[in-house]
Amino acid sequence: MTSNEPVGAAFHEGEEVVLAKGSYQGTLGVFVGLKKDVNWADIKERNGSIRSHPVAWLAPSTAATPASVS
Repeated sequence: MTSNEPVGAAFHEGEEVVLAKGSYQGTLGVFVGLKKDVNWADIKERNGSIRSHPVAWLAPSTAATPASVS
């Protein structure tokens, strides 16, 4: 069932997010946009993949980009 009423926090395109719940918990990415069912969103993960996840599983990312190891 799809819904036009979002659940969870509001995110903006380009905002860094993290999966706070679910089987991919801890995955960092960039918010791409909401799906037709606004309870689902696409995020671009660090490996370049764009995947859909429930909005309720997303949280703002406060993680810094890891420094490269020499």
